[in-house]
Amino acid sequence: MDQTLTLITLDLVGCFVFALSGGLVAVRKEHDIFGVLVLACVTGLGGGFLRDMAIGATPVAALSDWRYLVVPMTAGLLTFYFHPALGRLEPLVNVFDALGLGLFVIAGAVKGLDYGLSPLAAAIMGLATGVGGGVIRDVLAGRVPIVLRRSVFYAIPGFAGASVTAFGLYFELSPPLVMAVAFVLCAGWRLLAMWRHWEAPLPRGSASV
Repeated sequence: MDQTLTLITLDLVGCFVFALSGGLVAVRKEHDIFGVLVLACVTGLGGGFLRDMAIGATPVAALSDWRYLVVPMTAGLLTFYFHPALGRLEPLVNVFDALGLGLFVIAGAVKGLDYGLSPLAAAIMGLATGVGGGVIRDVLAGRVPIVLRRSVFYAIPGFAGASVTAFGLYFELSPPLVMAVAFVLCAGWRLLAMWRHWEAPLPRGSASV
């Protein structure tokens, strides 16, 4: 599988998974079908849109390739019609979000390298790709963005996965191995943090509230 096809596949799979999380949030907020589709689409496409704008990849993939619109809309419709089955598991939104984070940080870092960014800049771009859609979703849903919640260990696993991808590919290690390790590190760390209730460190002497 060539690099372009790999990037598109990661983007679309991550888009679908993130869109499911956005659709489930909309269902829990009791939005109508339009609201479900909007939250699904902005969650699935928001991070990639911000990434492409930042690196000058215009027209952005979300607007130049029909698949980027069909995929999140399909996920939104599936969520709207089958949410009773999907919604039986309370942690499902966060599980989908963790999987989407793992896929998107990889896709963002890969595309950053493709556009000539340094490994560190590509890693930052990977993180932005991973958290962008979730931030937009939470703002529209009237929630504190997940990346800013003290009790959620989110950005650190995302940056770790993006860094493994960016530096591993920059030093020409095996791409499938690098991406597999990055995904397991990011998504696995995030899921483990949810299970173990880990929190990011606070400044020394900060009061817990």
